[in-house]
Amino acid sequence: MDIFLDSLESAFLLLLACDPELMDIVAVSLKVSTISTLIASLVGIPCGFLIAYSSFYGKRLLLTCLNTLLALPTVVIGLLVYSFISRRGLFGSLELLYTQKAIIIGQVILIIPLVTSLTIAAVSRIDKRYRNTALTLGATQIQMALVIIKEARYGIGAAVIASFGRVIAEVGISMMLGGNARGFTRTMTTAMALEYDKGEFVLAVALGLTLMTIAFGINMLFHFFQGRAGIDAL
Repeated sequence: MDIFLDSLESAFLLLLACDPELMDIVAVSLKVSTISTLIASLVGIPCGFLIAYSSFYGKRLLLTCLNTLLALPTVVIGLLVYSFISRRGLFGSLELLYTQKAIIIGQVILIIPLVTSLTIAAVSRIDKRYRNTALTLGATQIQMALVIIKEARYGIGAAVIASFGRVIAEVGISMMLGGNARGFTRTMTTAMALEYDKGEFVLAVALGLTLMTIAFGINMLFHFFQGRAGIDAL
């Protein structure tokens, strides 16, 4: 108990002092997570909209696959991407392994199914009369899509926020593809694991507090957007 309290006190001092190493780790985590979320959103939101408003053979199977991918372990994705970007892999010549780009690739694969599934759920809740009215008034397919997206904006926002929360806290992909290089690919989760292995709890606790603060803020935003989406659906 004394060790924990001492580590907690030292961690607060590190946070108050804005320790450079701590700030670098947090910056790397926020950078790769933000880029991953943006890329996944640019892919997942349009895909979710198209799936929700399209009828095609195999749609149920596709939805089942998306729901299955939500539970895919991060280490499986890390192993899969590693096999492609390692020196002996198909894209080994690009020298992506143990870089921030490798982490981003893995994280994008991780959260595209999440963005897509939550977008489908958000769009599906919108009354079909919005779509029919827009088409009746002469709107094009693109204009109709923009109307639907505007009505589902809070649900889609919740999907993006949930996806960011998923990648900011993951460790398997960052460890396997980033290599935990100090000042370059070391994220909050991988640094915490390293510091624990070394028996150095101060930095690990400081990073844990930072991650919990970020997670709390993300959850607050997520519940706000969910609440707004529920009101709009009514």
